[in-house]
Amino acid sequence: MTRSPYSAYDNHIKTVESPGETDAAVLEKAAQLLLAAKETEDDEAFYMALNYNQRIWTVIQTYMIEENPLPEQIKANLISLSIFVDKQTYSALAEESRQKLDVLININRQIAAGFRSSPTENATTE
Repeated sequence: MTRSPYSAYDNHIKTVESPGETDAAVLEKAAQLLLAAKETEDDEAFYMALNYNQRIWTVIQTYMIEENPLPEQIKANLISLSIFVDKQTYSALAEESRQKLDVLININRQIAAGFRSSPTENATTE
């Protein structure tokens, strides 16, 4: 059996990083791509960053519709937010407006921060 030299690294990541940290990292990467697209005149980077972000939010929408352990209010809030992200994305694409990326960057960073904080940490600090 041949193992990839990266498999040990992959296994380490799976055991060390929580799902919330993974979700936060994905959203932060999208925020960074959107920021880079905002600061350049490269149309391909603009479209690719919006596409990447849209795919992430489509996954979030799907997860919120499926059965999962999140409270109903959080699911509802994330679905509403994902609908707003859809509208903002389509508006940015239609108008080719880099300024509309600011709100998407902010949303991603705020949600990523929420994913990084664990309920047990919040309970001990209150």
